[in-house]
Amino acid sequence: MIKELLFIAITAALLNNVVLSQFLGLCSFLGVSTNTKTAAGMGGAVCFVITIASAVANLLYDGILVPFHLEYLQTIVFILVIAALVQVVEMFLKKFIPALYRALGVYLPLITTNCAVLGVALKNVLSKYNMAQSVVCGLGTAIGYTIAIIILAGIRERIADNPIPDSIKGAPIVLITAALMSIAFMGFADLKF
Repeated sequence: MIKELLFIAITAALLNNVVLSQFLGLCSFLGVSTNTKTAAGMGGAVCFVITIASAVANLLYDGILVPFHLEYLQTIVFILVIAALVQVVEMFLKKFIPALYRALGVYLPLITTNCAVLGVALKNVLSKYNMAQSVVCGLGTAIGYTIAIIILAGIRERIADNPIPDSIKGAPIVLITAALMSIAFMGFADLKF
């Protein structure tokens, strides 16, 4: 059981990285990755939301939607769960870490519509994961997102002071960097368990 959960976590974080291999959650990934502190804060917020949303979505799906044959409502229910969790994170950051709240700006509420968060909840349902597997998959996905956004932020900080041709300044160099990161993460495909 532990080996299976570890496999799910590593697969979600590295092999099927939500940003670099599935290209979900790119809006916040590209928008917030301008410095590592802000990126780490966004990663923490996404970790909380994805992990808890995975657990709650699993409970609601198996406990209410399936018994009452309301599976067709899964997307709406999952979005409502995610929206509620984002509101909790937003209130917490506004009260206790106002600097991070201001730094995240518009990207914090966008977690609600972040397709990575919804994608994990739907993936867990489609994979027929139990509660433990859903939580581990959610946590692994969130850790993978956090790793990717912090690495991109670190690279962006390093290249900010370097001479870059005008034709690729801004978004082009960020997308090139993300593409190279994606290729680098493909190296994890040879991991053996």
